[in-house]
Amino acid sequence: MKLNNIVSRMFGLWRAALVGLLFFGIADLSAQSNVGNVHYPGKSWEVVDNPETLGFSKEKLEEVGKLASTFHTAAIMVIVDGKVLYQWGDVDQKINTHSVRKSFMSTLYGKYIKDGTIDIDATMADLNIDDVEGLTKEEKKATVRDCLKARSGIYHPALYETKGMRKRKPARHSHKAGTFWYYNNWDFNVLETIFAQETKKDFFEALYEDIAKPIGMEDFVPSDGRYVTGDASEHRAYPFKITARDLARFGWLMLNNGKWNGQQVVDSNWVHQITRYSSDATLYGRPGYGYLWWVARGDNPRVPHMPKVTVPEGTYSAQGARGQRLMVIPEWNMVFVHRVDSSIKGNTISATNMGRLFKLVLDAKIEPYKVINNNL
Repeated sequence: MKLNNIVSRMFGLWRAALVGLLFFGIADLSAQSNVGNVHYPGKSWEVVDNPETLGFSKEKLEEVGKLASTFHTAAIMVIVDGKVLYQWGDVDQKINTHSVRKSFMSTLYGKYIKDGTIDIDATMADLNIDDVEGLTKEEKKATVRDCLKARSGIYHPALYETKGMRKRKPARHSHKAGTFWYYNNWDFNVLETIFAQETKKDFFEALYEDIAKPIGMEDFVPSDGRYVTGDASEHRAYPFKITARDLARFGWLMLNNGKWNGQQVVDSNWVHQITRYSSDATLYGRPGYGYLWWVARGDNPRVPHMPKVTVPEGTYSAQGARGQRLMVIPEWNMVFVHRVDSSIKGNTISATNMGRLFKLVLDAKIEPYKVINNNL
């Protein structure tokens, strides 16, 4: 390796360590904190016998399942105060995450940015990232942070894209790095390449060791993941299967700022950073986007975070094709999980119908929730 490359690499590592100290070392006074005792599940979730103890009508909650049975819904779980308020369907069935995988990737990055293994402001040039058609000097200015925010400006063909994603994709070289938000699978896929390159770890193994094991996921194992490769791009996609009950654990971990039974599994400041508004996402029919998480932004009925209902600021979601959703609502101490078995051809549910299901959950509240929208 040439001397100037060695010096550049050493500087990059030093910069990464400094960024980690600045980013994580100073207490973030705006980060959320839960006051009082927090309830966590043991080996399995505790299901409440009487929903009224959590302020909900059992009879009204039963309407959720009745409506779900008319859709392609496979499973629903509603967690309130660390317990299962309501569940319906096959909560132990392993189902493809689709794009929910991206929120897991973002969350996993925190540990390695904090310890300096990954430099969040390293460019594609710094990391020697390229692709099949070749990246230009301008494209290589995109940083890891830009990719986490879906702002790389690299519109090279990507794997595991839907027709809708390809249709919306801007023209190649139309936007400089960091200047434009677009829900871009190239960004999401290259993050796995960078993760593997910099940490020397397999994504699915790291997900198991760093998150699944510490929070006691009941079902997930590394073999539930698979890599999608192809001729269009060097950067593979990384879907995996997970059950509703394990997805709910992940949501409860996030709601509690990365802490699980006294152990800080994910740095709380990183949780706060990635789940806060960074970009307007109305281009994609959503209010806002963070770092690979969809976030609520204001009370905009034209592009609601969840159709048919209003959720408070601070709500965020991991969302995947065909009806996969993990929604975290810290203000209500609630996690909502919805799954569709996409292995069955034609199985899907619209966001509107998912919103109808969630509205029934909220309608079951004996004393209705008050929504506080603190404009960010």
